[in-house]
Amino acid sequence: MLTVIPDLLDSAAIGAVRSLIDQAEWVDGNITSGYQSALAKRNLQLPEDAPAARQAGQIILDALGRSPLFIAAALPLKIFPPLFNSYAGGQAFGVHVDNAVRIQAGTGFRVRSDLSITVFLEEPDAYDGGELTIETNFGVQQVKLPAGQAVLYPSSSLHRVEPVTRGRRVASFFWLQSMIRDDGARQLLFDLDRSVQGTALELGQDHAEVIRLTGVYHNLLRRWAEA
Repeated sequence: MLTVIPDLLDSAAIGAVRSLIDQAEWVDGNITSGYQSALAKRNLQLPEDAPAARQAGQIILDALGRSPLFIAAALPLKIFPPLFNSYAGGQAFGVHVDNAVRIQAGTGFRVRSDLSITVFLEEPDAYDGGELTIETNFGVQQVKLPAGQAVLYPSSSLHRVEPVTRGRRVASFFWLQSMIRDDGARQLLFDLDRSVQGTALELGQDHAEVIRLTGVYHNLLRRWAEA
């Protein structure tokens, strides 16, 4: 399941994030790479423990917590602290699959990477290339969104970042462990949730059918969820 989250960050939040990270010291992006990824990855990144990354990441986490679409699509259990990367001058990230488990450096905090997130922090007309190319069950999809928008997709999918040939692509990226491990089950719950919300708009929140469908949703969630 690939889900675009529009307007996750408003202009003020984007400005706050960029003012923090643009003044920070960027390093080789392979500081967080596994062996296979390091062979394909050429970019810059903020260190995980950089104060600017932590402050900017909290702005993004707060925005995600206010996003009903994100909650419905991800059903998050644990979220890895947001990281930040930059591509310019032909830099790219070749085809890879994200590591199955991400461990926060210097801590015991670990996340099974069920879903990956990219939050775009630069307007698409400010750079050429840089598309996030994801191989899905419905074919290859390329994603290049306006600043403040995000895309959520299975970490198990093959994906890459195309070379940036003009300008600079800046984004936040991270992973989460969902309460629902199986992507197919998560998709069914998401579709059911959208149907419940649509029916509620048409019939009213207290309609018997809305209450019944809500019960079905929560009983399926109860059956499948890890909490």
